[in-house]
Amino acid sequence: MTTVPIKGVISSDDDAEVYQFFGYSVVTPTDVADALKNASGADIQVEINSQGGDVFAGSEIYTALKAYQGNVTVNIVGLAASAASIIAMAGDTVNISPTAQLMIHRSSTVSQGNADDLSSDLAGLNSTDQAIVNVYQQKTGMDPQDIYRMMSQETWINAQDAVKQGFADSIMFENQPATVANAANGQLLLSKDKVAKVKALMRKAEQAPKPEPPKQNETDTEKAQLLKKKLGYLYE
Repeated sequence: MTTVPIKGVISSDDDAEVYQFFGYSVVTPTDVADALKNASGADIQVEINSQGGDVFAGSEIYTALKAYQGNVTVNIVGLAASAASIIAMAGDTVNISPTAQLMIHRSSTVSQGNADDLSSDLAGLNSTDQAIVNVYQQKTGMDPQDIYRMMSQETWINAQDAVKQGFADSIMFENQPATVANAANGQLLLSKDKVAKVKALMRKAEQAPKPEPPKQNETDTEKAQLLKKKLGYLYE
């Protein structure tokens, strides 16, 4: 059976290179579309451990999974937060690890401009929230107002509550002991302006003379300096 991983940042195809530049794990709509094409209609498993990302990239992935001809089993193995929780709802069956979590919240954006611009962005956010509520409601059967309140409060949902509330169908390994670890996922999602800035710097770097390949005995200090340089792009 084909496994389709949803790991790391959910990104548009255009922005993925920026996250990869900083060493992030990334999944894009094209990644999923290619995996589904290769699966050729056979049953698949979607394995999710993601803090979310671009809601429209998440929507595209959700749509592709819902339209897939074969059976789709979703296994939430770590975190299904934000846009990743939307993707999880595409499963014909949704399983969740006893140590896993879902997180749902309202959509957000960075806005600037005049009053008309801000009003338009507000309307767009409200419309996006309603679309997300509809996805959760279709899976859970919950009252939409209850879902909206959960999103407003940024609700974290453990495995037991996910099954109880209908976000998942079953808990994985229910009859097996599980090892529990507790660690925060600290990856940072980049704002659109930071993505655009890094892209511009990357294009500029591509046009510059190529540096000599690193020597075999490159020190840890030199590697740290390179990482510091990359991070510095975010504050220029």
